Amino acid sequence: MSTPFSAAAGAAAAAKRRRDQQEEEDMTGYSTDDLNGWEFKIIRSAFGSFRKPEKVRRLLEEESRAGWELLEKFDDQRIRLKRKVEKRKNDSTLGYDAYRTSYGTPESMIAVIVLGVVAIGVLVALLAAKL
Repeated sequence: MSTPFSAAAGAAAAAKRRRDQQEEEDMTGYSTDDLNGWEFKIIRSAFGSFRKPEKVRRLLEEESRAGWELLEKFDDQRIRLKRKVEKRKNDSTLGYDAYRTSYGTPESMIAVIVLGVVAIGVLVALLAAKL
C-alpha cells in the first residue's frame, strides 16, 4: 500500500540519485592516459558518515589494504577511490569485498525500514479507525 508521503519521498530520493549521478559523471574528466591501468569506484554512505574525519580515515585504512587510494571526496556521503588494476590479484586474501560500494547501513536496508514503519503506521491508523 503506497501513501502520498511514501510516493513523494520515493520520487525525491530518485531525483537526488539522478543529480548525484550526473554530478559524478560531470566531475569525471579522465583522459585515456588517466584510465590506462587504473580502476575506480565510489563508496556511498546513506547517513553521511564521511562528515566525520575518523570515519574517512577508517574507511581509507580498510580500502588501502586492497590498494585503493582516495581520489576525491564529493560530500559527506560519497568518496571516489582509484587503484592500479594489478592490485586485484590480492583480493581473495582480504576477507572482504574489494569492490564494495557502500559504507555503514546500506540504502536498501534503510528503504526496508522506512517501508516497515510506513506499513505499521497504516495498520495502526486502520485499527484506530475500526475502534
